[in-house]
Amino acid sequence: MYPIVTITDQCRKCYSCVRSCPVKAIKVEKSYTEIIFERCIGCGNCLSNCPQHAKVIADNVVVTEALLTSGDPVVAVLGCSFPAFFHNCSPGQLSAGLRQLGFAEVHEGARGVELIAGEYRSAIDQAQLPLISSHCPAVVDLVERHYPQLIENLVGVVTHMVAMGRYLKQVLGEQVKVIYISSCIAGKFEVQAEQTKGAVDVLLTYRELESIFRERGIDLAALQEEPFDGRAPHMGRIFSLSQGSFQAFGINPDPLDTEIVTAEGEVNVMGIIKDLAAGRISPKLVDLRFCYDGCIGGPGRNKELTEFSRRNMVISHFRGETPYRVAPHYQKDWDINLSRTFSDKYAKLPTPKGGDVKKILHATNKFTQKDELNCRTCGYRTCREYAVAVFQGLADLEMCLPHNLQQLEEERGRLIQKYELAKRELDREYGDEFIVGSDGNTLEALDQIKQVGPTPTTVLIRGESGTGKELAARAIHRYSKRNDKPLVTVNCTTITDSLLESELFGHKKGSFTGAITEKKGLFEAADGGTIFLDEIGDITPKLQAELLRVLDLGEVRPVGGTVARRVDVRLIAATNKSLEDGVRDGWFREDLYYRLDVFSITMPPLRERVESIPQLAHYFLEKARNKLNKHIVGIEERAINAMVKYPWPGNIREMQNVIERAAVLTHDDIIKLGNLPLAFAESYADEGEDVIDLRSFKKEREPHVLRVEKKLIQRYLADAGGNVSKAAQLANIPRRTFYRLLAKHGLKGRTIRAREEEDE
Repeated sequence: MYPIVTITDQCRKCYSCVRSCPVKAIKVEKSYTEIIFERCIGCGNCLSNCPQHAKVIADNVVVTEALLTSGDPVVAVLGCSFPAFFHNCSPGQLSAGLRQLGFAEVHEGARGVELIAGEYRSAIDQAQLPLISSHCPAVVDLVERHYPQLIENLVGVVTHMVAMGRYLKQVLGEQVKVIYISSCIAGKFEVQAEQTKGAVDVLLTYRELESIFRERGIDLAALQEEPFDGRAPHMGRIFSLSQGSFQAFGINPDPLDTEIVTAEGEVNVMGIIKDLAAGRISPKLVDLRFCYDGCIGGPGRNKELTEFSRRNMVISHFRGETPYRVAPHYQKDWDINLSRTFSDKYAKLPTPKGGDVKKILHATNKFTQKDELNCRTCGYRTCREYAVAVFQGLADLEMCLPHNLQQLEEERGRLIQKYELAKRELDREYGDEFIVGSDGNTLEALDQIKQVGPTPTTVLIRGESGTGKELAARAIHRYSKRNDKPLVTVNCTTITDSLLESELFGHKKGSFTGAITEKKGLFEAADGGTIFLDEIGDITPKLQAELLRVLDLGEVRPVGGTVARRVDVRLIAATNKSLEDGVRDGWFREDLYYRLDVFSITMPPLRERVESIPQLAHYFLEKARNKLNKHIVGIEERAINAMVKYPWPGNIREMQNVIERAAVLTHDDIIKLGNLPLAFAESYADEGEDVIDLRSFKKEREPHVLRVEKKLIQRYLADAGGNVSKAAQLANIPRRTFYRLLAKHGLKGRTIRAREEEDE
């Protein structure tokens, strides 16, 4: 189990972990960043610097609870910095709390420091090479994983944590379980290391221990003090302080002695390690601790206290009297193996060639040295280091902020251009003359639109399909005070019932199959503006209830959500059905009907706008001419007259399509009656008008031929009593040909016979 885990759902790829990681042991995945454990040194920077708290310590609480209830003896060892964390209770009260949890014994890790002190003094005396202290697990991992050429410089002595584990298992037996409690994250890596495995069973952080006390309801400050076990340490207690290791080991270097170097904190440690690897320095001993201010400044420190306060807590414990219980077996001197070996764990990454780096730099628009800003936003010191990381698969191109900003600016320019083009097209499509017509019904509808437009009133637009209900809704929005906000249009018949609720009100992640992300609904998208619901009469009763909630309370509740969200939306609805019949028949809610029918506008059908047909025809001709890029000067009078006489069952929508079709068919610069569908010529001929146009005899002849052909077939069928075979014989044509003529004109033999009998 890896000591640090990533909660992928919480990671937002802010790259804070990349920036803070001293060895760049972070790999950028598609939607999150992940730790590369072969490179990680356990410094804990990613834990401290992640603003989303997506990097967390693997929980050892469950493992600890299991050990405490296993029946085996479990011993607690408190790290040297424990007084700086548990400052609200005395050491004796902390010991009492641990015993209440079920620990058989409680020891101080400072005793382990004193166990290895002699080994360090001996190593210094026998040193042939510059020595690097090995009591900080993060420093050991740094050398083993990133600077393997310095492995032979590491002091071959275990850490005080491992020393205590080996000591207790030798004294108490291998069956005893040792749980070390510390602020050190790198110690979790050391517990799993092959060279030190088995000495300590679990490393528990101070925060994890605190959570166990809280879960059990144990108030440490209210407990009676109980003694620690084993021998009481002395100088080992100041080991966690800055430069406390030398004093704990009994080494008193001269401050002016360049042969013994001590350093703390990431920057100083990394600098000295690099100098040692490069051969720039060669002191006798380098004592390094990765955490600033020593172990009391580690990633698991108590952040409520300042460094000065934490230091005082440790010194106070050093000077104070802590009760101890020394069993006979602890009074004896034991021969403990305190040595260890180190291994090369360097994870070699692919090395790019010069051309590879150049290619990656070019991909982020860095063509000259001036383009390399070295802003470090990506987490790497230079653009070239970042390019190498991209080549090695640790980083991706999206991490470059200047490149992203440049792309956003370019995309913004493209979007502005598209917006202007779309706006121009919309203005041309729905210009100032958004509703064309001069007849009384149209003018009445326009007056109503202008009256209700500036108000926040809900509007119900009625009318047959194709009468321009959406145009009326757009006109109302244009006249409203919300015309600078969005107009969202929804056709309720084009979306399935199951999806319409999600489209209108949004949904929470996981609320239904396929809801892989949270989605904002159209009501929220229209917030501050207007929403137009076309064919409102087709929505389900459940949606009717939700819509009523929006109208009554101004709130929407996403599918799968429990919290309603406020929206400020004006509603315009349209229908081609009789909602009054719906209320009477029970398929439309009465309360919703009255909330919608506050102000009603009826769009007249085209057959009731006869006076406006010529104006509409020329308006649609202009649109077709622009769309087809075709030179057409007008429409002949006979075609206009035919349009006036035509009933227009499809209303405005049909008329627009008819004009566009005629504009496509005409080979002249004028639309003639022959360019219109056959139904127009028939309705025109029924009025007894002569439709022959000598200028296009062939085109005008066709509808008359078809009409005569149809009447002849009807007569033959009538004479044959509806019998197709007999009718074909009378017409002296093959029966198969006669059937084709029937299909062509949409006729059936028996139908003709029945019709003739009715006429008789």
